[in-house]
Amino acid sequence: MPGIVIVGAQWGDEGKGKVVDLLAEQADMVVRFQGGNNAGHTIVRGDEKFAFHLVPSGILYPGKTCIIGNGVVVDPRVLTDELDGLRARGIDVSGLKVSANAHLIMPYHLLLDHAGEAKLGRLQIGTTKRGIGPCYADKAARLGIRVQDMLDEKILKKKIAAALEPKRLSLRPYARDPRLDLQTMTEEYLTFGHRLEQFIADTATLAHRALDEGRRVVFEGAQATMLDIDHGTYPFVTSSNPVAGAACVGAGVGPRDIQEIWGVAKAYTTRVGAGPFPTELHDETGEEIRRRGGEFGTTTGRPRRTGWMDLVALKYAARLNTLSGLVVTKLDVFSGFDRIRVATRYRSQEEATFDRFPYHQSVLHHAVGEYDELPGWREDLADCRTPSDLPVNARDYLRFISEAVDVPITLIGVGPGREQVVWGDAVPEQFAPERQAA
Repeated sequence: MPGIVIVGAQWGDEGKGKVVDLLAEQADMVVRFQGGNNAGHTIVRGDEKFAFHLVPSGILYPGKTCIIGNGVVVDPRVLTDELDGLRARGIDVSGLKVSANAHLIMPYHLLLDHAGEAKLGRLQIGTTKRGIGPCYADKAARLGIRVQDMLDEKILKKKIAAALEPKRLSLRPYARDPRLDLQTMTEEYLTFGHRLEQFIADTATLAHRALDEGRRVVFEGAQATMLDIDHGTYPFVTSSNPVAGAACVGAGVGPRDIQEIWGVAKAYTTRVGAGPFPTELHDETGEEIRRRGGEFGTTTGRPRRTGWMDLVALKYAARLNTLSGLVVTKLDVFSGFDRIRVATRYRSQEEATFDRFPYHQSVLHHAVGEYDELPGWREDLADCRTPSDLPVNARDYLRFISEAVDVPITLIGVGPGREQVVWGDAVPEQFAPERQAA
């Protein structure tokens, strides 16, 4: 059974964790393939809420192999704290495996991230200041420290010294910071290495074995397509590639190992941090969507910017990822809305209209949405479990989105609970056993 990739199809925070959690129940392995602890997935299980930052969502199922792939950047302090928190709640974490080739976030990465944003002033990108960008920069410059380096004191110390040398000028304001002492840093990361050694593995080989044996593998992306460093709204993007193609690079598998690619999108659109947002709402409607949807970051707590569904951006994401399925989450937020607007094209500063996502930043930064309006619905969707349970206008809204992006809808979120989902008619049978059994 080849793998299934789950990616964000907007600007992040679409509810990918819940989707991965549902699929992980039937999977044998879950692989996180990029990003770092700038990501956050929230899973609701009954009365319990779990917030994940590095550990794949599948860890809640005993016996599943959960991999942090080579494409992820790992802050070992965050990872060990997350594992301690899960253990304290009775969760078995023995199934976790961390790629020996994944790169480590170091204390100087955090300091450089803070300093870099402060220097930009009002032009800040809006990073989470968790050292992600500087860590990926060191990786590209071949100055990175990898997970396996924590297991060899001589190599670790030598690599840290080499990485610090070209940063001395940038780090001068922190010269007396004890976190930057070479010996202190070496000892701290050796300690992390001892704590994490049982989890460190050749994860690409584990994934190959699972795929070759016909096991079901879920590849879990963080952030989202419109934040991709190559294809997103640069420079207001993340530092990695959160698109489906990166699953192969970040997990060490081949393109033919992927069978299904699902993109996750909210029934509306949100964005965190700076950058263009053509359908953003600055009025009471935007505030109402934020309130109803609980639109505050899992990792940062920052209020998210809100707006109507953007089909121009969603069509771009669908093609870029070659989506085989679309997941629409938080449809329940619109219950009680009389009318719902959907952006089907953009209007430029020069009053030109276009229905393709613009490649030129000067056009994009001044583009605003042009809308079609659809009737809303009053019914509560919390107990809907099949497509036919949904109100007619809700089904029409989903059909409008699906036809516009030319991708079938495989799953619909109708509430925060794990069971509050509707499996679409187009979902392959092997991925929705609960629906098939019903």
